[in-house]
Formats: sequence, C-alpha cells, structure tokens
Amino acid sequence: MLRALRIAWKVLAYGVAVFAVALACVQGWFYAHVLWWNQHNPSATSFMQARLDLLRQKDRTARLKHQWLAYEAIPAHLKRAVVASEDAKFVGHEGFDWEAIQKAIEKNERKGKVVAGASTISQQLAKNLFLSGERSWARKAQEAAITWMLESVMTKRRILELYLNVAEWGDGVFGAEAAARHHFGVPARALTAQQAAWLAAILPSPLRYARGHATAYLGERVAIIQGRMQQARIP
Repeated sequence: MLRALRIAWKVLAYGVAVFAVALACVQGWFYAHVLWWNQHNPSATSFMQARLDLLRQKDRTARLKHQWLAYEAIPAHLKRAVVASEDAKFVGHEGFDWEAIQKAIEKNERKGKVVAGASTISQQLAKNLFLSGERSWARKAQEAAITWMLESVMTKRRILELYLNVAEWGDGVFGAEAAARHHFGVPARALTAQQAAWLAAILPSPLRYARGHATAYLGERVAIIQGRMQQARIP
C-alpha cells in the first residue's frame, strides 16, 4: 500500500512538473511575440487569420482589407472616439478597469445572463493578436496574462497604435485605414469627427452594419461618443 502511494505521488509530481514546464514554454512564446511586436508591425493576427479562413470557405481567392498606418497618421479624433467608446480610462489603468468589471458583474447578475463586458483596449488587443473567439475560463486567464505582458512591455501609444490597426471594422475589414475607405470612401486622415464616432460606435458589432448604415440606436451612440471625445485622454 505504502509503495503504491509513493508511486502515485511520484507520478503526480512528475505530471505537475511537466505541466509547469509546458505552461512556462507557452507563456514564453507569447512573451517573445509581444517583445517582437513592440518593435515590428504584425502583418496579420490570430483573429484576422480566423476571419480569412471563414471568408475562404466561400471564396478561395478572398483577401482581407488591411493597410498599416503609423500612429501619427491616425487622426486624433478617431483615437479619441475609440478611447471614449471602448475604454475611457485607457491612459490611466494598467490593463484592467476593475470598476467597470465590477459593474459588469453586477449587471450580468441582475439580468441572469452575460449582457455586459468590461474589456479594456489592452484586453481586446491581447485577444485579437493571439486568441480565438472561444469563451472559457482558460481563455480568459490567458487573455489576462497576455494583457499584463502588453502593458509591461509596451507604451500606451504602441498599444493603441496596434489596436487601431488590427481592430475589425467589417467583414474582412481590419484597421483604421481600411475602415475609413470601406465605410466612407476616404483615407483615414480625411475622416470627420462624426465619421470617427460612427466607426467607434460599431466596434462592438462591426459585422452588423453595412457601409455608413444608420439606425436610431447607432445615431444615439454616435452622439454620445462625440460628446465624450474632447474629454478622452489619448497617449
């Protein structure tokens, strides 16, 4: 009996050690990519590739609409609109908005289902760069770990630059430049403040809205974002 317990303990200890090493290797892989992307622009992300795979199930020649823009070339009112809409405390937090998370938890508990989220721009970037659309506690834990890596390695300016270049703004449309051309037929630098607010407003559900499409809800949302843009702090 004692011998069996010793063997079981050794097997358990070995299994834990192997798991710990594997986990460390996985996190090291993520961290190495974060270091690389701090200095180099990604040509694609995990989410972009997943979307392209779906498009190519219908059309084998499908391509994504995507063109990189340097931070300085992205209009300030688009940066302000996105921060005002998605993460008002972006400049001040360290990757997580704990107050917003608590409010989302309380709202979801009242409704009895998930109706609100509290993902920051950093968290959304972590998901877009590396992860699938799967919803699980393991994926959320990995998202949190990558968010910490992004915040520890990159400046807020770099995080926002990456986010605005890889965010989805339509079916196969990624990044501010492609979004401006797809929805309004103009380069990003020519966007008006109202157009920037419209692009920010559709970020949570970009596939729902056709080019420049307007609804009563969207109009209200655009007006709210425009009202908050001047107060939005950007890096």
